[in-house]
Amino acid sequence: MPRPATAARHEPPVVEQVDTTFLEGLLGYNARRAALSVIEVFLERMDVYKLRPVDFSVLSLVVHNPGITSRQLCTTLGILPPNLVSLVGGLEKRGLIERMPHPRDGRATGLHPTAAAQKMMRQAERTAAELEAHAARRLSPSEHKTLLRLLRKMYRDD
Repeated sequence: MPRPATAARHEPPVVEQVDTTFLEGLLGYNARRAALSVIEVFLERMDVYKLRPVDFSVLSLVVHNPGITSRQLCTTLGILPPNLVSLVGGLEKRGLIERMPHPRDGRATGLHPTAAAQKMMRQAERTAAELEAHAARRLSPSEHKTLLRLLRKMYRDD
């Protein structure tokens, strides 16, 4: 049945240019977009070491803080204890972490890097520093420093 001549036809709108104004005004949106651009390259470059971002973070802290406890790792990285157990277990199976009794707390175990972990992390951290420098190439040194300070301010209490 034909439409009456008086009924106006409305064509659906065509988007020529996407309006991202609202999203670009959101901190979370911008932080996520920036993180994704870094993480994508991080995953590619850390694949040679078989390290995911969380493995890298845990192992870096163990290398730089020999004897660190699981509790300290959880607090520092915001990881739940059950999740850390499997992470540490995986790194231990790979011969990267050793557990030793804590010298002052009989209930705690200190996590220590093996020589293999120290060697691998020197290379992995150098790789991470290079990819971070590339990711921040559009920032001046002052902007880079300010961005890091502001990001830390978002999640730290100090």
